Formats: sequence, structure tokens, C-alpha cells
Amino acid sequence: MRLRRSPNYWKAKLLIEKGERNCDHKNKLLHMNKLLLLFAWLALYGSPVFSKEKAADLSVRIKNNPSIEYTKSRAVEIVRSGFNAGDGYREVWIRDYNTFIELASTVYPKDELKENLLVFFRMQGANGNIIDGFVPRDKTNVEYKFIYSDLEPRYAGHKNTVETDQETSLIQAVYKYIHSTGDRFILQEKIGGHTVAERMEMAMDFLMNERFSKKYGLIWGATTADWGDVQPEHEWGVEIDENTHDAIDIYDNAMFLVALGNLMELIPETTAKWEAVRKEIAANCRKHLWDEKNKKFIPHIYLDGSPFPADFDENEIFYHGGTAVAIEAGLLSKDEIRISLEKMIANVKASGAATIGLTLYPPYPEGFFKNKGMYPYGYQNGGDWTWFGGRMILQLVRNGFIQEAYEQLCPMTDRVMKNKGFYEWYSVNNEPKGSGTFRGEAGVLFVAIEALEKEVQTK
Repeated sequence: MRLRRSPNYWKAKLLIEKGERNCDHKNKLLHMNKLLLLFAWLALYGSPVFSKEKAADLSVRIKNNPSIEYTKSRAVEIVRSGFNAGDGYREVWIRDYNTFIELASTVYPKDELKENLLVFFRMQGANGNIIDGFVPRDKTNVEYKFIYSDLEPRYAGHKNTVETDQETSLIQAVYKYIHSTGDRFILQEKIGGHTVAERMEMAMDFLMNERFSKKYGLIWGATTADWGDVQPEHEWGVEIDENTHDAIDIYDNAMFLVALGNLMELIPETTAKWEAVRKEIAANCRKHLWDEKNKKFIPHIYLDGSPFPADFDENEIFYHGGTAVAIEAGLLSKDEIRISLEKMIANVKASGAATIGLTLYPPYPEGFFKNKGMYPYGYQNGGDWTWFGGRMILQLVRNGFIQEAYEQLCPMTDRVMKNKGFYEWYSVNNEPKGSGTFRGEAGVLFVAIEALEKEVQTK
């Protein structure tokens, strides 16, 4: 079982090393000190109690669960059919592509995968910003303010400006592409006088130059529901305007942390510049966004007032998706991960939803979003999204919660088989909604299942 070091690990290690230095002249005390190190380790990570016997039993259960194999094979089939987000979407979206590019690498030649990534870099803004998605120029019949580039005459791009995750999604997608295909040459591809590696840094610079709050040392975006792309002040809600309330949340900053880690691993020479930024962002997430008393992330820090009524206690809301990404970013200890999972399970029970893909709980009250689709338990306001629930499953596996990962995965795969496809989201009553070929859901479930199977097999 892999054990990830919590933020407190280094503090504990330094304390133990200090103790060893103070008593290294006494073998008995030195031995006792090493026992303390073991106790500190177990306190920080928890005891690895997933035995070989439990692994063997779980392996049999996985093999005998028809919904798991169905989900994997159906996911391959869905992703093989295209790169757009799903039925009803013409666009190739970077936040979606980031979540199924690993699966796509099993069914597409690497050059096709790379070409999609290069389109985003060709359409990159002069200030480093990354578009949300692109469509062929002859299919621009949606009411977006389209973006065009001489470097990419085939496509029109658009950007949901309320989001602050396009840049980080692209960095993560490049990272996954390289790890899946072994093609590091993409980093040296020249686009408009800059290599892809240079353009990746330009994207991170955009966030620091245009979306960074010096007061809090964190990046900001528009107010949305957790990871969502709909602001409350507009009927559609995808574009920052004069009514927008700028806010800081955990999802955007956790995505930034993951992207910075990916960037430094791919391009080690960037570490001198970005490691300090990564440490600052991580520390400020814990300082400003983590609610230690309630063991959860607060929904928002508002930079100039909230769009919601003054008597509304927004901190009652628990954000499932942002918490999952925060775990990926290494912001929570093992004990905090366990508590977060318990809260998610309790939220599912209280709401009547089917899975921990529940976006948030409790939902924002009726009328808090002008977009009519954002009613309580509608769309991103408490809808059940496997697109993020699957990411939580992966993090449970990576952090040693193997049995829990399987238990929370099954309701997701069961409904894939029942509905014969991957739906964009599900109602609180587990009714499928939106696109029936949602590739982001297919991608995250496939990766989570593969990780679970591998972890069980290695025990």
C-alpha cells in the first residue's frame, strides 16, 4: 500500500531526529526514540490494516462484479468514438479532455492525442491564458464570444471566464499524455516562436499575473458552486461581468497545486521558480480555506462581498469535488481524508443521493442562482456527478482506503450498467441527466478501477 506523506510528516521527522541527536549516546533511549518514530508514522498515516486476506477476498468480489467489467469495456467504447465532451457537445473541452486522456491513450495513436493538446497551445492568449474548448469554425452556432488565432485557422475557441481551471487542466493533461505515451518530445514542439514547455509556464504566469490575490496568497475566480462553471448573478452564468463577485475556493487552488507539481516534474529546471509558489499556495490553502474546527474547506473567501443574502451561512455547505482535488494535491492528512469521506457518506444519506459524487451538501436554496438549472439538487447545485466522484475513488485508493474505495465505487458502476452508458450527472433520485456519453465520467471511472485492481493485485 502506498503511503503519502502528510504536511505534518516533516515536522514529526525533525522532532524525532532532534531526539535522536540528543540521546544518541544511550542505546536504550535511541531504541525508544525509534519506536516513537514508528508511533508518529502511524499517527500521521494510520495503520496499514488492509491484509492479504482482505485483498484476496476483495479481488474475488471485483472479478465477480459484472458492473465493473461492463464499466471498463463500455468506457473504452465511448472514448473510442470521439474527443468532444459527449452527446450534445461539439466542443473539445480541456477540463474534460484532462480526465479521459489516459483512457484515450489506450485506443488512439499518440499523434491524435497530441494534436488536440497542441490546438490549445496554438490558441493560447498573449497573456498566457488557455481557452476552455474549441470547435470547427463552421460550427460556431452557440452564443459564445469566440476566440480566433492565426496559428490555428481551423478552429474557433471560447473561454468560460468564470472558471480558473483551464490553464491547470491543460498542464495536467500534458503530464498525463507524457506518462501514458512516453512522448516527451511534445515539450519541445515550437508554436509561434515558443516551445510547449515555455507555453506551459506562460499559462502558470497568467494565473499569477491575472488571478492571484496578494492579500490571501491564493488564486481567485468567479463565485461558483464548488468546481462548477455557473455564477449566480446571470441567467447563463459562464462569463465574468460587472455583476460578478470574485472569490477564492479550494478547487481552483488545488488544481493549481497539482499542475505546479506536474510542471516541475516534467521540466525540473522550473523548480527554482515554482516550488516556492507551490509551498505558498499550499500553506495559504490550509491557513485561509481549511476550517479546522469543522474539518472541512470553507466554500469561498469573497474579495468584494458575497452574492448571497447576509443571513445565509454558506459554511454549512460541504464541497465534495473540491475536497477530492485537495486530497490529490496533498493538502489533507490521512485522518482528515477519513473524516472527509465520512462526511461525504453522511451527506449522501441525508440527501437521499446515490453516490459520493454528490456535488455539495446541503444545496444552495431555490433562487440563489439565476440560472434555472441550478435549483436545489439540480446540475452543479447538488447534482450527483461521477465525473468528480470517480476522482474521490482514485484518491481513496492512492491513500490506502482500498475497501472504502470499492464500497463507494459500486453504486457508480451499478448505474452505468443499469443505464447502459455514462451520463453527465444524476438527480438526487439517481435519475440520469444530460449527455449519455459523457467521456469525463468514463475516463475517471476507468482510471479509478484500474488503480483499484492494481492495488489489490499487488497485496
